[in-house]
Amino acid sequence: MKAALLAVAALIAAPLSAQTIAFVGGTVAIGDGSAPMPGGTVLVRDGRIVAAGASVAVPAGATVIDAHGKWVAAGIVAGLTNLGLADSDGIEESNDTSADKSPFAAALDVSTAINPDGVIMAIERADGITSALVSPGTGGSIFAGQGAVITLGLGDPPVTRPRAFQYVELGEDGGKTAGGSRPAAYAMFRDALTEAQDYRRNAAGFGGRERGSLIKRGDAAALLPVIDGKMPLLVHVERASDILSVLALTHDYPQLKLVLVGATEGWMVARQIAAAHVPVIAAALADLPEQFERVAATESNVGRMEQAGVLVALSTVDASAPAQQRNLTQYAGNLVAISRVPGATGLDWGRAFATITSAPARALGLDGEIGSLRAGRRADVVLWDGDPLELASAPVAVYIGGRPQPMRTRQTELRDRYSTPGEGDLPKAYQH
Repeated sequence: MKAALLAVAALIAAPLSAQTIAFVGGTVAIGDGSAPMPGGTVLVRDGRIVAAGASVAVPAGATVIDAHGKWVAAGIVAGLTNLGLADSDGIEESNDTSADKSPFAAALDVSTAINPDGVIMAIERADGITSALVSPGTGGSIFAGQGAVITLGLGDPPVTRPRAFQYVELGEDGGKTAGGSRPAAYAMFRDALTEAQDYRRNAAGFGGRERGSLIKRGDAAALLPVIDGKMPLLVHVERASDILSVLALTHDYPQLKLVLVGATEGWMVARQIAAAHVPVIAAALADLPEQFERVAATESNVGRMEQAGVLVALSTVDASAPAQQRNLTQYAGNLVAISRVPGATGLDWGRAFATITSAPARALGLDGEIGSLRAGRRADVVLWDGDPLELASAPVAVYIGGRPQPMRTRQTELRDRYSTPGEGDLPKAYQH
């Protein structure tokens, strides 16, 4: 371990453009669905993956990280989160996830509000989260706005892809927002797309709400790339019948690039989802009928959808707030565990790990950029002291874009300060 720390110190001092790094001897978890490979090597040059596998040659002059006894894994991609938008969910002034009072909806762009210096960002990074799909929350419309893809690399510009997708609610929550029913939500959805097409035909004559339109000019402009299939449309639905209604939207809007979010009852219509080639960013372990739209919830949902040929990524959607992205490894590990339960359907280790690495990237068309240790991807590499999907394991080093990241957070500083306090270290309230 001492040799590895010395190598990390050398990397920090070296110019990034000159760095060639070899992680040698660890169990390599590529993140593409393949099984982990003991005794492998991951080679990084200039912040990109060169090769990963069991027989990778280490070039002369490379900085060698001894990973024997450890796991060398792809960085985790948080499937859908408000990371960077809220320093505290319960404090309105620090929370930019939604805009209930704004006249805008689809036009809202979360990339302008990402805070890379938030305390939560450092905690998640130290736990192996290297990228995230950041989504807005809905306010006064079924459209929440435009999400972004971010990196958690310290010192890097946080937003790697602004306006990466549009988010819309079309299940129970969408029905409530639209006026009280699902038909109202679909009517609002179709009218918004129709008005966006009107805006395309005559931008100068489009007057927005002051002329009877439901949406503003900015909203109309933001929906055009959705209609054209240039921007993915993430649709939050849970019920099987709602999923089929969403899939049917492509009959009228054939270029829509749909991604389902939640999909608790997706297993019931998994063949239809697979036939439509629509990815799912699923609620990880929704196994209780907490709402009417999730009556058929089962822990086997993800496994059954994967079995039918659906690309499934995990997320903390529907998890109790505040959603902690570092729990994604636990969710993926549970999918491996339930594969051993009679009558249940889970995933093998490689496919489970892919649900929190390459699958979220593939869902948004980013598979060539992040999410695995395949050649050409950004070198987001996490060294673990054991199996990443085991609760007892923890990262010992995190690299984003080939650069080592600090492993100290506010939590570790508070732990160290109060674990063995000295004279005057404790607040006065603790000294009496």
